[in-house]
Amino acid sequence: MKDYDELLKYYELHETIGTGGFAKVKLACHILTGETVAIKIMDKNTLGSDLPRIKTEIEALKNLRHQHICQLYHVLETANKIFMVLEENLLFDEYHKLKLIDFGLCAKPKGNKDYHLQTCCGSLAYAAPELIQGKSYLGSEADVWSMGILLYVLMCGFLPFDDDNVMALYKKIMRGKYDVPKWLSPSSILLLQQMLQVDPKKRISMKNLLNHPWI
Repeated sequence: MKDYDELLKYYELHETIGTGGFAKVKLACHILTGETVAIKIMDKNTLGSDLPRIKTEIEALKNLRHQHICQLYHVLETANKIFMVLEENLLFDEYHKLKLIDFGLCAKPKGNKDYHLQTCCGSLAYAAPELIQGKSYLGSEADVWSMGILLYVLMCGFLPFDDDNVMALYKKIMRGKYDVPKWLSPSSILLLQQMLQVDPKKRISMKNLLNHPWI
């Protein structure tokens, strides 16, 4: 319990609310303020080669401040453990604002926003065509595709590209053809078409997406 000594000076630990391959998340309460938080607890020995990725996640969260991103309050590191004290681990807050909570696969480009990435990561059903082809890609372009998939799911209730067979799913993504339910509005259909372009250079840019009339 020595690894927990510093943490327990500030927080009272409660039940475990999530577990993963190398981490668990506990609900906790700040002793002085009474604020409820989520504490992600990681064992360094279990992390092994994933430790640099965790450091990247921590740095990303330290630099991000947004109403839709789960805030990192505090990081404690001991000889054997890393504790990340986060805003309570809810996907929606009391005002029904969406919160992003997992930055384990984030990447910080070495150059500027035009720096190409190489790593293929994430769920295949949400992955951009250039990513699953193993090509170098721009993070912003791949993210627009993934957000297009998410938008489709939110409006339709199912994935635009789906198959139990991985190779069949791969081919569907590369074709870029999907069903358009009759209940979608013309403006939302147009936006999906702009986001789900197989050619990343024909895809709507992040800037234009933020200024899109439908948004």
